[in-house]
Amino acid sequence: MAADAKQLPSVFDPAAFRTFRFLSRELDAHGHVTLRYALDEEISFVERFALPIDGPLSESERERVDGLLSLLHWVAGVSYFKSAAPLEVSCESGAPTPAVATLLEALYSEGLGELAYTNALSELPRPAFPRAQRPTAAASERRADPLERILVPVGGGKDSAVALEIIRRSGRELSLFSVGNAPPIARTVAAAGLPHLIARRHLDPGLAQLNRAGALNGHVPITAIVSCVALITAALGGFDAVAMANERSASAGNLSWDGIEVNHQFSKGLSAERLLAAAAAEVGTGVRLFSILRPASELAIARAFARMQAYHGAFTSCNAIFRIDPELRATSWCCDCPKCRFVFLALAPFLSPEQLCEVFGCDLLDDESQFAGFALLTATGGHKPFECVGEEQESIAAIRLLAEDERWNGRAVVRRLIAEVLPQQAPDAGRPETVLALSDEHEVPDALMGDVRALLGA
Repeated sequence: MAADAKQLPSVFDPAAFRTFRFLSRELDAHGHVTLRYALDEEISFVERFALPIDGPLSESERERVDGLLSLLHWVAGVSYFKSAAPLEVSCESGAPTPAVATLLEALYSEGLGELAYTNALSELPRPAFPRAQRPTAAASERRADPLERILVPVGGGKDSAVALEIIRRSGRELSLFSVGNAPPIARTVAAAGLPHLIARRHLDPGLAQLNRAGALNGHVPITAIVSCVALITAALGGFDAVAMANERSASAGNLSWDGIEVNHQFSKGLSAERLLAAAAAEVGTGVRLFSILRPASELAIARAFARMQAYHGAFTSCNAIFRIDPELRATSWCCDCPKCRFVFLALAPFLSPEQLCEVFGCDLLDDESQFAGFALLTATGGHKPFECVGEEQESIAAIRLLAEDERWNGRAVVRRLIAEVLPQQAPDAGRPETVLALSDEHEVPDALMGDVRALLGA
């Protein structure tokens, strides 16, 4: 039966389902994508995307991106698979090729690590995907450098602003991309003054009802889904690459469980980036995928962003506002969540209290009730929160910098962090010069590294 409000069960038992099925996928001439899935023979789902295209797509254009369409179909299915996390998957629209299957087995297991942990599952989902024959070498060739046209996804936070400015500095043609156009995205695009391609995503409306009826619910590897939509948009639009804004810190997990490091940001991490890039290369079209910010820590990105005043009134990184009221999605800062605290802490060494209060509307580091939340960013009192926050070492480094900053070291929370958190750290923990240094672990093309160093260096 279809996943609609009239036919769905009022009580949903995840254990009652054995197989998640990938049924079919279509891309029509108007850029409308239809992806179909099912749980056993009982519940079906339909997800839709509207891609940003200039005009009707020819049959040959649609055939050219069929590999990326299949990749999007498989990756986006994780949103529905997680409702029951059954033992088996059935690829009825064709089996994935080897690199794609490897990616999917990571996304549908480690990518759901937080969901499994927070729902107290007995173990991590580990579905095995079939493998089709590897495609011919010609189908998986990657375009050679130089890169001339680059698509940069933006989410409305500080990272995407820094990413697009690095690409702008390189002199290459760029356009911005997003799935949806939330207020901070629109403000960032306006501040950047660059062309903007907007895709629209429509989840099956029955999924929310299943969640209320008892389906498993929680975090999914959303960045992988957005990346796939960006890749197919780039291929249709004649772009050479998609440059993501995922930083080095995204690779660091939150805690260990069931033999893995559970990472809220799994699909933002370097391992997932490499798996997705390999999968995209295997299915063809030649569009490259990499993260332009991968060499840098969040703290280094915050230092660069602090110099970009044009974006200070545009960006928002708070996710809690959306959970409180979807109509307010990312329109402001809640000032009482891990993400708000981390962004405030990361920017504080590079901005004055007055400047940060203008952005957030209050001084989080002078509010005693916020101390435990800030301490948790260093894993003091528990594990790093399940949010898009930096490594514990970065938070320690930020506190060390604030301890030497007369503008900040008298603030109530800063005083306590200095007195109660820093003494628990090893002398070499969170050394600012180490945290701010760029890493060699990345897939940024050599031709762009000079621009990365210029904006993310001291």
